[in-house]
Amino acid sequence: MDRGRAMLDGAIAGAVGSTALNGVTYLDMALRGRPASSTPERSAGRIAQAVHLSLGPEDRAANRRSGLGPLLGYVIGVGVAAAASAALGNRRGLPLPVSAGLLGAGLMLVSDGSMTAMRVTDPRTWSRSDWISDIIPHLTYGLAAAATWHRLGQITRSRR
Repeated sequence: MDRGRAMLDGAIAGAVGSTALNGVTYLDMALRGRPASSTPERSAGRIAQAVHLSLGPEDRAANRRSGLGPLLGYVIGVGVAAAASAALGNRRGLPLPVSAGLLGAGLMLVSDGSMTAMRVTDPRTWSRSDWISDIIPHLTYGLAAAATWHRLGQITRSRR
């Protein structure tokens, strides 16, 4: 399989995983009555500041950050799976639980790591509930992305 096809399969898997992550997150919010996290919006604001991008007057800037935060999450989710797929190519022999764990942990490292580096959050201060609210959606992402990636590989092999 060529690297372009591998990246496309990974991007598709990342989109599925990102959708699953958001679904689990919204379900958690609905069940526990917890508010949405402000970290995606704050991250988008920090990135805009870093690249000297004006988001406009504050009322519009707040709305733009509200839209850019979730979009940033999708970009990271799609990007992590696309990069992993490109790195692995057609070597899809990893067991599903292993690839799910690696993808989920990889996304968590990239997303939480970048927010920590931008000083949007500090995981050292998180409660047990905060960690669970972060780990479960990332593992859900990993499972959905890995299952999709494995399935796309089966489809590709069956067409040969």
